[in-house]
Amino acid sequence: MINKERLTNKFISYVKIDTQSDPKSDTTPSTEKQWNLAKKLVQELKEIGLEDISIDENAYVMAGLPANVPHKVPVIGFVSHFDTTPDFSGTNVNPQIIENYDGKDIVLNPEKNIILSPEYFEDLQQYKGQTLITTDGTTLLGADDKAGITEIMMAMEYLVDNPEIPHGKIRICFTPDEEIGRGAHKFNVEKFGAEWAYTMDGSQIGELEYENFNAASAVVKVFGKSVHPGYAKDKMINSMYIAQDFINSLPRLETPEHTEGRQGFFHLSSIKGDVEETELEYIIRDHDKTHFEARKQMMHDLVSDICSQYERDCISIEIKDQYANMREKVEPVMHIIDLAEKAMQEVNVKPIIKPIRGGTDGAQLSFMGLPCPNIFAGGHNFHGKYEYVPVESMQKAAEVIVKLAELTAKKYE
Repeated sequence: MINKERLTNKFISYVKIDTQSDPKSDTTPSTEKQWNLAKKLVQELKEIGLEDISIDENAYVMAGLPANVPHKVPVIGFVSHFDTTPDFSGTNVNPQIIENYDGKDIVLNPEKNIILSPEYFEDLQQYKGQTLITTDGTTLLGADDKAGITEIMMAMEYLVDNPEIPHGKIRICFTPDEEIGRGAHKFNVEKFGAEWAYTMDGSQIGELEYENFNAASAVVKVFGKSVHPGYAKDKMINSMYIAQDFINSLPRLETPEHTEGRQGFFHLSSIKGDVEETELEYIIRDHDKTHFEARKQMMHDLVSDICSQYERDCISIEIKDQYANMREKVEPVMHIIDLAEKAMQEVNVKPIIKPIRGGTDGAQLSFMGLPCPNIFAGGHNFHGKYEYVPVESMQKAAEVIVKLAELTAKKYE
């Protein structure tokens, strides 16, 4: 059994270190402060007794646990990221521990009247009687993905301390900058040396995911003509009105707030402009590759149509693919999903197999030659002040890692 107190203390020590990434930076890691946790992890890996420990010039931390069985077993890996999102403050994180949760409102911050309520966050009800770790209402928590790091570290420590549990060689890696989409960009798959891996980066207990969005970003620039408003008749072209036409021409119900499951969307994430120029930033998402390509084409066609109405190049678009659905890379090796599902069942966790409505390092890694589905880390309400994680979920995630190692070794006896 994974030690609850030790796991809790380890997790809290990680979340108190600010590791927020920065999308505007062109360095890796994108922020200098990510090194603080990376170096701490290297030291802890040495203390646990792992081998082949390294930290490269981009702060990727790797280590290995040697096999303790005589027969040949595929090398498996576990991956988590140590950065936190730039969407919300990760400075001075002050975790609160709620023991034996009573199922009622949790006052995160009495001064600001910030309340974590099961009336709004219904998932809380399933954790009644458990120990929750929450924020103090002023920062995020950082369970995304320091819960995953904690679980991997605790599992490796448990395997070292319990050599009677059979396992093949295990590789682990902790990465920077996942939250800004770069977590796998400088991941050395060859050096990692695993046949397949799992990211410990999912949400609620039981999640097992091997499908994610196909993803692209789009920047739409609209160009107008600014003229003194008193003399503007038949001369002024207001770029903001053209931008409004573009926005209104996309399917209104195909947006994040109106979609779920495998339904894709167009998401207008930013708008800024004036009469002379307006810029729109979109993200495009769809699980289905054909639908994804159709969404991109729809935006290109809309730009062409608007230009023809104004008889000038008044609008442009640049679309960049970001990542693809890893399903096509995982389906040929579905035994890695079967093993994860069985591992969960054997530690009394009900598997919840569903598509990710987002992205994951595992998607990029899968297309880099390392099939890499995603397993729950246990947290909820990521990227904001209402984030929380049940300690029992983290314990179970660590047990899943241990059981996966054991089942893989036994499968190849």
